[in-house]
Amino acid sequence: MKRAVPVVVLSIAGLVPVWRYEPSLGAATSTPEAAPTPSASAGSAAGTVVKGTTIRTEKGPVEVQVTFDGDRITAVRMLQQPHHPQTTAAVPKLVAETLTAQSADIDTVSGATITSEAYKESLQAAIDAKGA
Repeated sequence: MKRAVPVVVLSIAGLVPVWRYEPSLGAATSTPEAAPTPSASAGSAAGTVVKGTTIRTEKGPVEVQVTFDGDRITAVRMLQQPHHPQTTAAVPKLVAETLTAQSADIDTVSGATITSEAYKESLQAAIDAKGA
């Protein structure tokens, strides 16, 4: 009986942080734009710039902008992304893989699966818009 009270108290004290934990709500790093469909902009000296679809996730919106030189992807920029440390770490990896693969057929980044999947979907929408 002497051990039961401290065990119960310590168990409750250990569970309180778990109960109070709130996952990030994924505030966007930029102001959300109303862009439900992909849109292509006119070609420029730097190439053709195409925006992907804004993908809404539970972590926050994801939207990419892709720069093409002919059919080659030369740059990818995140217009919107969840404000989350895992996303921040994943974006450079996703962009590097995109530039290497030259397509949306890339691996997801461990720990940022939701953002990776949304990134690939927005990227594919931009690639499809470029081809249209």
